[in-house]
Amino acid sequence: MSPLRILPLIALALLAGCDLLGTEAAEKTAALKEADGKAIGSACRHAGRAIEDCYALNAKAQRAAVFAGWREMDEYMRENKLDAVAPQIQRPGSKPVESEVAKTDAAAPIPAEPKADKRKSHTS
Repeated sequence: MSPLRILPLIALALLAGCDLLGTEAAEKTAALKEADGKAIGSACRHAGRAIEDCYALNAKAQRAAVFAGWREMDEYMRENKLDAVAPQIQRPGSKPVESEVAKTDAAAPIPAEPKADKRKSHTS
């Protein structure tokens, strides 16, 4: 065989095992999506979010994986007696959460100003 015929065969053999071509196996992609879903579920539980809120905030994640991660973190937090950590940053596009003080101030009625006495005083 001539070297010109062997060169394409060698190149084909080298590229067959290459992951840089962007042709990932379906199993690898599924494993990455499941790991991502578990991480999302764990983070939601650690932040004290309900599982339904977690589903709503992460609609593209696999629900089964999100639930598995949420449940694992719930068990871990119960075993180690950990409290949930409240999120500090608002999600873009969401309404800001009012503080408890602002809620009580807004609910309290505003006192009316005293009416001025319309009678004129007569001085003699």
